[in-house]
Amino acid sequence: MSAQPVPFRVEFPEPALADLRERLARTRLPDQAPGDPWAYGTNVEYLRGLLDYWRDGFDWRVHEARLNAFPQYKVRLHGIDVHYLHVQGKGPNPQPLLLSHGWPGSVLEFMKLIPMLTDPASFGGDPADAFTVVVPSLPGYGLSFAPGQQRFSLEMIADCFAALMHDVLGYETFAAQGGDWGGFITSRLGHAHPGKLIGIHINLLALRRDPKMLENPTPEEARFAEELNVFIKEEMGYQWIQGTRPQTLAFGLTDSPAGLAAWIIEKFRGWSDCGGDVESVFTKDELLANITLYWLTGAIGASFWPYYARMHGPWPIPDGGVKVPMGYCQFPCEILRPPRSVAQKMYTDIRRWSVMEKGGHFAAMEQPVALAGEIREFFRPLR
Repeated sequence: MSAQPVPFRVEFPEPALADLRERLARTRLPDQAPGDPWAYGTNVEYLRGLLDYWRDGFDWRVHEARLNAFPQYKVRLHGIDVHYLHVQGKGPNPQPLLLSHGWPGSVLEFMKLIPMLTDPASFGGDPADAFTVVVPSLPGYGLSFAPGQQRFSLEMIADCFAALMHDVLGYETFAAQGGDWGGFITSRLGHAHPGKLIGIHINLLALRRDPKMLENPTPEEARFAEELNVFIKEEMGYQWIQGTRPQTLAFGLTDSPAGLAAWIIEKFRGWSDCGGDVESVFTKDELLANITLYWLTGAIGASFWPYYARMHGPWPIPDGGVKVPMGYCQFPCEILRPPRSVAQKMYTDIRRWSVMEKGGHFAAMEQPVALAGEIREFFRPLR
């Protein structure tokens, strides 16, 4: 018999928030290296202003209340307590949909997107497109973390989420969507649990990052190979340290809120369609709510584990391994944009391939209207 879900509300104790403010007041910042202030990582002056607002202007309780406005639960699965949102759709026959986030994100990424999917009529859509949405915190992330718990690989997370949807919630079949690690998890679900999936939709492709994989490339494939080479040279440092020495990095980011903010904010700036101005896309409050969730849960070290498991294990999805119907959104500022000719070596049933006009890696936050529309369009004929 499956474990029974228990209703859950987020409510961090006030002393934890007071401790955060005290630590922020004692921050010791490094000097700024010469040249472009973002060239070597997070800009010191930008971070100084963000930390001042975090200490004196940011109200975590507002974001806690936003999260608590959605029905939340915890359930014992695969040896840990898994946190998830379970939001019923408003329509004649809502389709169950699993949404999976990635790193350095959280369930807070989906706050704008969830109502658009569960209640499309309120946003000018067709109630027949409604979804009942399940949004778990990845094992080891946020509210699915407890000190000392076992660590999960991507394969283990996919199995856990399949059990959540099928065994705990009783959905014989369901849809799945994700970006970042969520794109890998969703793809792994399509490979390992095809009988449970009506289809998958992703906004990051789970493809091997091998710059030698293309021989006699088309112009589009050559563009991707160059993009990949630049990414490996300039952008993969975080993956090497998180994937080889996650415990060492965790000391600094678990003890210093400034360090944690600097580590995460660089990714939101670098991976979004913001033209170098991160607050042109995200508000300070949106950025800090996500960072604060990492801080209050102490989960940053455990959140690195999929990188370690990925670097020390086999590729989670073999070539040609995803045979369920697949849809994909290519946002222009995504960290990598493989062409369809490369993607179809892994995804054998691509039904929808959309090239978007604007947006980046954090699509659910950056372009929720566009992403919701793509999810509805892809899954409509599969219901």
